[in-house]
Amino acid sequence: MTTLPTSSPAAQGVAASGVHAFLDGLEAAADIEPHSLMILRHDHVVASGWWTPYSPQRLHLLYSISKSFTATAAGLAVAEGLIRLDDPVISYFPEFEADITDPRSRAMLVRHVASMSSGHLEDALDRARALDAENLVRGFLLLPPDRDPGTVFAYNQPATYTLAAILQKVTGQTLTEYLRPRLLDPLGIGETAWIRYRTGGELGFSGLHATTDALARLGLLYLRDGVWEGKRLLPEGWVAEASRAHIETAAGNPASVGSDWERGYGLQFWRSRHGYRGDGAYGQFCLVLPEHDAVIAMTSQTENMQKVLDLVWEHLLPAFGPGPMSGRQEEDAALAERLARLALPSVPGKAAPPERAQDWAGAGFAPDETVREMLPAATAVQVSAAGDSWCVTLVEEGLRLELPLGRGGWTVVEEPMPVAVGGGWTDPDTLVVDVACLETPHHLVVTCSLPDATFSARWSTRPLHGRSLGSLRAPRGSV
Repeated sequence: MTTLPTSSPAAQGVAASGVHAFLDGLEAAADIEPHSLMILRHDHVVASGWWTPYSPQRLHLLYSISKSFTATAAGLAVAEGLIRLDDPVISYFPEFEADITDPRSRAMLVRHVASMSSGHLEDALDRARALDAENLVRGFLLLPPDRDPGTVFAYNQPATYTLAAILQKVTGQTLTEYLRPRLLDPLGIGETAWIRYRTGGELGFSGLHATTDALARLGLLYLRDGVWEGKRLLPEGWVAEASRAHIETAAGNPASVGSDWERGYGLQFWRSRHGYRGDGAYGQFCLVLPEHDAVIAMTSQTENMQKVLDLVWEHLLPAFGPGPMSGRQEEDAALAERLARLALPSVPGKAAPPERAQDWAGAGFAPDETVREMLPAATAVQVSAAGDSWCVTLVEEGLRLELPLGRGGWTVVEEPMPVAVGGGWTDPDTLVVDVACLETPHHLVVTCSLPDATFSARWSTRPLHGRSLGSLRAPRGSV
């Protein structure tokens, strides 16, 4: 895979001070945990960094940025004559023809499911699953829209799933298989992995794991109107069609004024106060800023995604100047040095207390009530010692994860799944272990109580795909 061109910030008209201020804002926010950042200007990477224990080659769950890749597949399929945006959705599923009788469901077009304007007033995922757990498309179409399609917005997961199902049906391939020669390989995107539904198709609305670099490349392709290295990959006009507002999202709510989720929705892209974006739960971003000729790709863990965007608008936009800046070598060097040493703090903890070390060595812990709720497949935690080294083993159905405790900082474990481990003893009776699931935004915090011989579990943010620890890794085997 070729690397993207790099440049100093000043050479591309970017003030390093603005990037510093953005980093300061991220790191000062208690409710934002940044994982990676890439800033591109004028086709060059001007700033990039990964907060240890995250790293450049690591796949990361993108959640709903998956939708933007699905939309890109739709654009390619439109160009190849495989689908048409103004076809009724039901026309692609003649096997459901007799079941789907509601006139609004039958009037739903491909462009409606692509633009979140199916006519439903709220997400229909759970209700569609209740109607048909095996075939989500059928369950979705069996659920009558509340309004005429095309007249109302609702962020609706089965709408995108239906678009993905259409694409996989007409191509006879998974989304990844279809995108690999048409998009992923030409862009230089390496390994990806996509969660599949129980029927075998890739989710489409979520579940894609890719690197931050892959996000940057997708954003750059859209910034360049679908042209990559002089070759048109996306059909002419597709970027304008996908990025314009197809449906209003504000719904007349005065309290929402200013929110970047109330600027309209395109074809699996959000409009923003500046430019447009793909975004995913817990702080995954691909921002395309045509007015600044810039792309910002970012992964993180946060439930306050608006704050991240506010920091971008406050600090990064003013940093984009009209032309190259002279005399900024020292500032650029200082920024590069800072980006190279980014790191997340781990849960505080000390080495095993000497007065209780014998009690901890070989101790076993049973799950308490929190574990049954947060991590129902977990059955035990064991603590072992070898000299001055300690290891916590988390036992889950089908998984035995050995977590070595270091002396501060993070210890990365690759097998049987990639995690980083931090933590230690907060008092003689309590051991706290922070398990960062490196291919997702999520952390699991495990606390062992020696007097009770039990352990508790808490997600820092609640995973949206499964509750087992073993499910929080990229599903290998994808093309």
